[in-house]
Amino acid sequence: MKIMRGIYAASTCLSLVAAAGLSSTALAQEGEGETQARRGQSEANIIVVTARRREESLQETPVAITALSAEMLETRQIQQTQDLERVTPSLQFKSAGQLSGTSAATVVFIRGIGQLDPTAAVDPGVGIYIDEVYVGRAVGGAIDFGDIAGVEVLRGPQGTLFGRNTIGGAILVRTKQPVLGEFSGKGRVRIGDDNLREGFAALNLPLGETVAARVSGGFRKRDGYVTRIFDGRDLGNDNSWSLGGSIKWEPSSDFDLFIRGDYNKRDENGAPFVFAGINETAPVPAIVSVGAGCPGATIPFAPLTPGDPRFGAPFVPATADARCANDAQALGKFTNGGTAPVTSTSETWGLAATARATLSDWLSFKSITSYRKTKSRGVRDADNTPFEILTTDLTTNSEQFSQEFQFQFDFNRLNMILGGFYYNEKSFERATVLLAFPPSPPVISSVLAGGPGSRDLQLSDLKTDSVAAFGEVSYELTDDLELSVGARYTKDKKSYIGNVSSLFPSTLPDPDPLPTEAIPDGGPLYIYYRPYRKSFSALTGSASIRYNVTPWLSTYLSYANSFKSGGFNTRYNAPPPGFVPVPFDEEKVTSYEVGAKFDLGDVRLNLAAFRADYKDIQLIFRQGVVPLLFNAGKARMQGFEAEFSYHTAWGLQIDAGLSHLDDQIRSVTDIPGATATIAPGDELPLTPSFQGNLGIGYEVLLGSWTLTPRVDVSYQTKTTFITGSVPEIEQGDYAVTNASLTLAQDGKGLTVQAGVQNLFNEHYKVQGNASLATLGYAEVIYARPRAWYMQVGYAF
Repeated sequence: MKIMRGIYAASTCLSLVAAAGLSSTALAQEGEGETQARRGQSEANIIVVTARRREESLQETPVAITALSAEMLETRQIQQTQDLERVTPSLQFKSAGQLSGTSAATVVFIRGIGQLDPTAAVDPGVGIYIDEVYVGRAVGGAIDFGDIAGVEVLRGPQGTLFGRNTIGGAILVRTKQPVLGEFSGKGRVRIGDDNLREGFAALNLPLGETVAARVSGGFRKRDGYVTRIFDGRDLGNDNSWSLGGSIKWEPSSDFDLFIRGDYNKRDENGAPFVFAGINETAPVPAIVSVGAGCPGATIPFAPLTPGDPRFGAPFVPATADARCANDAQALGKFTNGGTAPVTSTSETWGLAATARATLSDWLSFKSITSYRKTKSRGVRDADNTPFEILTTDLTTNSEQFSQEFQFQFDFNRLNMILGGFYYNEKSFERATVLLAFPPSPPVISSVLAGGPGSRDLQLSDLKTDSVAAFGEVSYELTDDLELSVGARYTKDKKSYIGNVSSLFPSTLPDPDPLPTEAIPDGGPLYIYYRPYRKSFSALTGSASIRYNVTPWLSTYLSYANSFKSGGFNTRYNAPPPGFVPVPFDEEKVTSYEVGAKFDLGDVRLNLAAFRADYKDIQLIFRQGVVPLLFNAGKARMQGFEAEFSYHTAWGLQIDAGLSHLDDQIRSVTDIPGATATIAPGDELPLTPSFQGNLGIGYEVLLGSWTLTPRVDVSYQTKTTFITGSVPEIEQGDYAVTNASLTLAQDGKGLTVQAGVQNLFNEHYKVQGNASLATLGYAEVIYARPRAWYMQVGYAF
C-alpha cells in the first residue's frame, strides 16, 4: 500500500508539473524567439533514437526507451555505464560482480531480468552494444563516457533486432563519429576528494574533402575508500586509462565507411568488499575457530580426537573474540580485515568497421564487422577476515568476432529490415578457489592438523558459435496508425573442455592462463577433455501497434519474446555423476507492454506498463559449497514506468523518472543433490519495488556566459543482491543527492564546474554476496562517501 500511494503521489506530481509546464509554455510565447536564439535552441526539438535499427523520433517509437545525449550525460553527471541506474527506471547496473572480484565486471538487470554470474560460462541477460557491436562478456561492460554521442536504454526483451541475450533489454552506446571538413576538439581535467585526478581530450581532424579522423584519450586516478588494516592497501581505487581512434570515409552521399578502435586498461587494488556477517555454526567458520584454539569453539560434527584442547565444550557458542571466526571480525563499513592477496585488473580492446551504402531510392545496405579481446583477473578474500576461509582467483581471456549484414527497405508507408548475424567467441578461464575445507575427510584432517588447506584449480576452455537471421516489417495503414511484426531465428552452439583439480600446495601456480593440457599434481582430478557440446535454438518474435491519438500523443501496444542460451557448469569440488559436466538450458521471457508518449513542446511525459512471464530461470543452487546453475524457476514481473522532462526556453530544467516493479517467484523446481538458494515468496535479485529520480537545474544568462546550478536526487526501496533472502547483505530504502554549479560560455569555449557527489553522505550498499549456510560468509560493498570535485573544460 505504501508503494501504491507513492506511485499515485509521484504520478500526481508529474501531472501537476506537466500542467504547469503547459501553462508556462503558453505564457512564454511572447518574446520566446529572442530567448531561444540566444540559447541556440531549435523549435524542432526532436530526440532521435535507433531502437529499431533505423533513425526515428523517440516519441514515435513503440519501445520504452531512456535516451540521453552527450549534453544530457554531462549535465546529469553520468560518467560511466554504472551511473545510468541513477536516471533510468527499472535499471540496476552494478560493477564488481559478486563472484569475480573484478571491478570491471558488470551485473546488469532491467525489470528484474539479468544475470548474477559474471564468468565466461554464463551469458549476460542484458545486451550492451557499442556502435551496434555486441559486448559478449561482463568484463568490458563498465564503459567510461568520454567521447560519447549518446546512450539509449531499451527496456524489455529486444530479441528480434538485437538478438543475443537481450531478454531483459539492451543498452546502446554510440560514440562520436568524425565530422568531415571540421577541425575541432575538446578537453577537460578534474580534481577532487581522495586525490582524484582525471583528464580527457578528443580531437577531430579533417584529412581531405572525403576523409576525417577522430582521436581521444583519458585517464582516471583516485585513492580507494576502504582500507585493509593488514597491509594498508586501499580498496575501491580508480586507476584506468583509455584510447580511442576512428576514421570516416564518405566519398559520396550514397556510401560511407566508419572504422573505429578502442583500448582500455585498469590496474586496481581490488573490489572494496567488507565483512557483513558470519554463521559461526557453519562448517568452515567452526573448523577455523577450532583450529585457532578459540575458547568455546565447537565443530558441527564428531571430534576427530576427543579431548583435544583445540576443541571447546560441545555446542557452546564461540565467544566474541577477535581472534576467532565470528562477528568480532566486523570492522566497519570502510575497513577490511582480510589478509589474502587481492587485485583487480582488466584490459580490453576492439576494432570495428561499419559500411553503409544506398543502393536505390528504396534500398540501403549496412555491414558491421568487429573483433574484441578481453583479459581480466580478479582476486578476492571473500570472508574478509584474517583466516583462510574462502579466496577466489579468476583469470579470463576472451576474444570475439562478429559479422552482421542488414538490408533496409523504405517504400513510403512500408519499412522493412532483413539481416543476418554471426558471432564467434573463445574464452579461456582459470579459477583457483582456496577453501578451508572441501567436503572430503582427508582434507578436513589436513586442515585440523595445521595443513595449508586445499585449492581447487579449474581450467575451462569455452567456445560459442552463434548464427541468426532476423527481419521486421512496419506498415503505416494511415498517417496515424502503424503495425509492426518481427521475427528472429537464433542458433547457438557451445562447447566446453576443462578439468578440475583439488590441490594442497602452499603457493598457487603461476597466475598466467594455463593450457588445458597442464594438469597439476595434487588431489582428485575431474577431467573433461573431450569437447562437450550443446546447441540452443529458438524462434523469437515481436509485434506492436502504434496509434497517434493527436499530434502530441502517441500510444502503443507491444508483444515480445526472447531467450538466453544455456551452457555448462564449470565449477566443481566433487565430481558430477559419470564425470560429465552438468549443462543448463536456455531461459525464456514473454513480455506485454502498453505505453503512451506525450510531446507538448517543452514538456515530455512517457508512460509504460508491462507484464513479463519468466520461465526456466537459470538459478544458483549449491552442491555442498559450490554454486551451480540449474533451470529451476518460474516468475512473473509486472510494473509501471514514467519519465518526464520540462526544459523551458527561459532556463528551467526538470528531469524525472520512476518505476514500480512487482516480482513474484511462482515456483522453484527441486534439484536432487542440490540445495536451492531461493524459494517461492522470496525476491529476485536487484528488483527494488520502487525507483525514482528527480533533477532540477536553472540556466541564468550572464552576457555570453550561462550559470547553471543543478541538483539530482535518486531514490530506491529495499534491494537484495543475490537470489534468496539474506538480511546481512540487503539494502534498505535510501536516497542519494548530487549537486553541481556550472559556468559555461555560450556555444564552444570554457566551462568550469564544481560539485558534490553523495551530498548528504548516505552510507548505502551497492553490491553483496553470501554463502552463510555452507561457507558461513557474507560480504558487501558500500558506495563511496561524500566527495567534492572541480572540473575545467574547453571546446573549440
